[in-house]
Amino acid sequence: MAVSEWGWKYHHTGIPTTVRMPDEKYLPAFGFYVSGFDSSPFGIEWMRFEEGSPVDGLIQRVPHIAFEVEDLDAELKKHNFKIITAPNSPGGEVRVAMIEHNGAPVELIEFTKKNR
Repeated sequence: MAVSEWGWKYHHTGIPTTVRMPDEKYLPAFGFYVSGFDSSPFGIEWMRFEEGSPVDGLIQRVPHIAFEVEDLDAELKKHNFKIITAPNSPGGEVRVAMIEHNGAPVELIEFTKKNR
């Protein structure tokens, strides 16, 4: 439904890990390391969290799937999702939010047109 009816586009799958991965990049504002996305043909992204990371515990424990959306605010309003991470800009010309659906985290990503 997210793809066929709402027009969302698959972006990546984020998988929490406790294992140090090759080529990790540290995101200090979120207290975790991320790796793999740039080299994975399937959009697999590994996330290794530091103790005390401010990221919601569900995201730290359960893999998430991410979708690119045209208008993040409109999608959040239209579907009345349970928001676990409010819309924010982790860097560059991108905005993200995390929702919970049936106990699983789902990330919504909005890019500016020049970054698509």
